[in-house]
Amino acid sequence: MPVCPNCKYEYVNGIKKCPDCGVDLVDKLPPEIILKEADWIVVYTTSFDYEAEMLKGNLESAGISVTILSQKDSNFPTPGDLSIIRLLVKKEDADSAVAFLNEFKKNLESENEDDETE
Repeated sequence: MPVCPNCKYEYVNGIKKCPDCGVDLVDKLPPEIILKEADWIVVYTTSFDYEAEMLKGNLESAGISVTILSQKDSNFPTPGDLSIIRLLVKKEDADSAVAFLNEFKKNLESENEDDETE
């Protein structure tokens, strides 16, 4: 059965493109890459989901693979810094990710200063 390599949906024979994402279907999915904990490095920690998601999007737009490791659980809310969310990048991307985050933070601070002076 044809399968979409992007969204992993199976389709009946005869369908050539995924109607959801437009990608050409394949007969078999490639084997999944098993990631090892040692391959990833924490580059940022926060207590806020929105901040982690925003930074993840910015890093991905720079071509850096990112994953979020969250200890947050909406069933058992925790106050403040007790629920930590970590941004992890591959070891080989760590230097560029940290540089990107530092530049992003610097630009954000300068925008905040500009807003305060107006």
